[in-house]
Amino acid sequence: MTTIAIVGAGRGLGAAAARRFGREGFHVALLSRSQENVDALASELTAEGLTAHGYATDVRDGASLSAALERAAQTLGPVEVLQYSPIPQKEFLRPVLETTSDDLTGALEFSVHGPVTAVQQVLPGMRALGRGTVLFVNGGSAARPNPKVAGTSIAFAGESAYAQMLHEVLTPDGIHVGQLIIRGAIQSGHARTDPAALADTLWSMHTGRGAFRQFADDPDA
Repeated sequence: MTTIAIVGAGRGLGAAAARRFGREGFHVALLSRSQENVDALASELTAEGLTAHGYATDVRDGASLSAALERAAQTLGPVEVLQYSPIPQKEFLRPVLETTSDDLTGALEFSVHGPVTAVQQVLPGMRALGRGTVLFVNGGSAARPNPKVAGTSIAFAGESAYAQMLHEVLTPDGIHVGQLIIRGAIQSGHARTDPAALADTLWSMHTGRGAFRQFADDPDA
């Protein structure tokens, strides 16, 4: 059995993706900063008949992130799908003229160093399987920089470039890399941006293995 590792697993999209992939037979590794939160979510999923475990980690701490992903693979099985979707911290959301070089350190650790660390950790297992999927989930500033949220706009640009390069070089190896852009808020009950609808989109990206980038509110954009 293989595993989906959800980095940034919370009660919204993370939980919905866990249920969507779990129903398809994946074991679920839930990663976030709070062990209490991921343990509670893992208990709910287990009660629903899924196999899930929680792992506390900080994506800005590379050693912690690598160790959590290694433990997940050892406990649940090799990571076939990596979903990188932590919610940016408020300190990254300052206007461009108020953003200093020091302010960018955390944003780059969060959106560039974290993804690189996570991918490097799981990639050998995917290569051994002969298949895999890496799913990046970003806000709209990843596609169109927003001067009101300079930190994420700059860091998301780096994350997007990294992800797109991975898409190009890993496709021949049977490893799909895709990016889902959510340009607005995640809205319960919305046809395209409800957490369950977004989880369905992520599942389609995993199984369809098509273009690199997809917009949640307009699949054809």
